[in-house]
Amino acid sequence: MSLIQNSRLCRRQLFAFLFSAIIILTVFDTHAQQTSFTQYMDNLTPVNPAFSLRNDGAGTISTAVRKQWVGVPGAPTTYLFNGDFPIQSMDGSAGLIIRDDQFSVEHLTTLNVFLAKSIQINDFQHLAVSINAGFKNYIANYSSLGYGDALLTNINEREPNMGFGVMFYDDDYYFGVSVPEISLRSLGVGSVQTNQSFRNNYYLTGAFYMDLNEDFKIKPASLVSYTRGVPVIADISTTLYAKDTYGLGVNYRTNNEVATILSFKTDSFHIGYSYQFGTASNNIGSFSNATHEIMLSFHFDSPNSKPLNMGQ
Repeated sequence: MSLIQNSRLCRRQLFAFLFSAIIILTVFDTHAQQTSFTQYMDNLTPVNPAFSLRNDGAGTISTAVRKQWVGVPGAPTTYLFNGDFPIQSMDGSAGLIIRDDQFSVEHLTTLNVFLAKSIQINDFQHLAVSINAGFKNYIANYSSLGYGDALLTNINEREPNMGFGVMFYDDDYYFGVSVPEISLRSLGVGSVQTNQSFRNNYYLTGAFYMDLNEDFKIKPASLVSYTRGVPVIADISTTLYAKDTYGLGVNYRTNNEVATILSFKTDSFHIGYSYQFGTASNNIGSFSNATHEIMLSFHFDSPNSKPLNMGQ
């Protein structure tokens, strides 16, 4: 076995240990609703903008729609858009992330711009850091409920936020920590304050890409999130790829939700769909109120680009 093969084997064993540590963190008792996307492993930039450096000299545009509890009036709907472009002179990237959350009469729009920089450690490994800044705009139109209660005043507030991310990666795996939104003050007085999606979220992420044979590859991934006052929640996913084109995956979320994931990708195009439903005793059979999610990504190639086995 060559020195290069020995090096790659050692790196994979090291990451397998780190990835196992992430899985161990998922043994917490969790019941809170988490609005992260099920297909996070294919578009992690909104969670950790350092992920945008997974390609050398190429940019991406991604969009996603997540509709929860379909059939329930006023159920949460989330729209996501993010794009990035390379800055080759500094081994970096810059981009934009826009997220729009709607829940009944409440509406939160978040906009962030980011800058990421990569440092090459050796022939295979890189360390990336990112910073981002933007604002949140929160609207709660309680008057539309028609109750005529003077205490239910409408809310329209805006606040600044900032964040950062760190990621260690090579062609076959990544491992990162991030705080993408650090709110600088409390926002609003509505029920939205009880939802961890509108507080500071802390993320620990990891995935690795492994060949099974010439035709099939597998990518386990995990995302662990923590929010003050809310139990830790984790996503654990595994996706099987055939011919580097067709993907079939399963996701388990520790608030008793399971999702199946279908994906199709080429060198420049990636489309994914997931179907999520509850597995708790009071949710079994409630498939009509499941969650649907669609993701679409475009990868803009360049003469110097080298797609890594970490996503799109």
